Amino acid sequence: MYQRATQVRHGNLATGLIALLIGLLPAARADSPGDTRSYGLADRVAAKPYLNMPSRADGKIPPLLSQTGAFSDTRHRIPSKALIPYELVVPFWSDGASKSRWVAIPDGKIKFSANGQWTFPAGTVFVKNFDLPTDAADPSVKRRLETRLLVRDSAGGVYGVTYKWRADDSDADLLPDSVEEEIPIKTASGELRRQTWYYPSRKDCLTCHTTGAGGVLGVKTRQLNRDLSYPSGVTDNELRSWNHVGLFEPTIPAAELSGLPTMAASDDTSRSLEDRARSYLDANCSHCHHPGGTVAYFDARYTTPLAQQGLIDGPVLIDQGIDRPRVISPHDIWRSIAFMRVNTDGDIRMPPLARETIDQKGVALLGQWINSLPGRPVLDPPALSRPGGTYNAPLEITLRDSEPGAAIHYTLDGSDPDASDPLYQAPIQLTGSIILRARAFKDGFKRSIAAQEVYIVGP
Repeated sequence: MYQRATQVRHGNLATGLIALLIGLLPAARADSPGDTRSYGLADRVAAKPYLNMPSRADGKIPPLLSQTGAFSDTRHRIPSKALIPYELVVPFWSDGASKSRWVAIPDGKIKFSANGQWTFPAGTVFVKNFDLPTDAADPSVKRRLETRLLVRDSAGGVYGVTYKWRADDSDADLLPDSVEEEIPIKTASGELRRQTWYYPSRKDCLTCHTTGAGGVLGVKTRQLNRDLSYPSGVTDNELRSWNHVGLFEPTIPAAELSGLPTMAASDDTSRSLEDRARSYLDANCSHCHHPGGTVAYFDARYTTPLAQQGLIDGPVLIDQGIDRPRVISPHDIWRSIAFMRVNTDGDIRMPPLARETIDQKGVALLGQWINSLPGRPVLDPPALSRPGGTYNAPLEITLRDSEPGAAIHYTLDGSDPDASDPLYQAPIQLTGSIILRARAFKDGFKRSIAAQEVYIVGP
């Protein structure tokens, strides 16, 4: 990767020329008066276009990761010298995997946009490793899973491929299609659980990396406007470093760098709860939820002012059977469909692809933000003592609510319960098949959504 060269001594021109020829880079300069900081990238090394990948998805794709040109030492995942490391302010949730990222940019310029998508030269290749922690007691214990390459092709689009690592970590094999694998994980108590890992297909890649989303998703101003510790040992703002080595067109005036947008990391308590929650939605939702994207009423981009995003009290296309649903319902997680869909690993989960687990920290962040919004307190839906299903004998169901003094009204025919329906006072005896729905009420509170279970009871 990039190295800082020893300073060329006055009069020692030959030594300086040799240093440049073998790739040692000159000491960085400051771009603005009084700025004496070193740069994370001292100079630009243009990558070979496409590395060893074809210029189009229908070309011959190397069957092994070691043949792609991404790594100079594949077993140890040492990147080729032209690859630039990068990180994001808010990474996309990938089932708890840790990721390392590089980009190989050929000769040419990135068309810069402060608020929109960047356009990369044809032949740019993005490289991303996925490692999964497999021991809750020791997060440093990880298993290599896959390396994905995203290629900016010769036709103005992108294509993506997945390489699955071998058990001995010697190399990774190109996957012709999607694959699921059960990964053993040791819990904090020493027990084993299994987590499903989904390796995406080439078609899957294009589900999210669409033309409307710019093809490339995470690499944009608001995600790279952050500090990164480079292999040279220097910590620098990523935009400042990329700008310094001439990657952008137009070049960003140094005085304007500090005014560019930046998202808020989920754990950055120096930023507001609103900023952090909206940044999380941008990272995980905006590649589909933007003007011209998927059919929906809201815009998840952080750079869109909140009042124009259609998030707060925004209408939804699919109500999930909830009364008064909204994209985000102020102070009400139960009627916030965006919250519901990130808080499940079922069929309605969002994002719908390559996500098998719930991002508990992300869900907690969204919940805190929603509950911080002004509004009446809302009752939790009643809890039913038994799950729905088939039972061979009569049974009884008890109902309870977390709020003391809340009244629970219920129906047994699947209709929506209101305050005129029977009041729950004793366990409900079931002798036949019914649809039980229950809702909590209390003065001063917004009524709960309805809890529902279907019971099939018979010999």
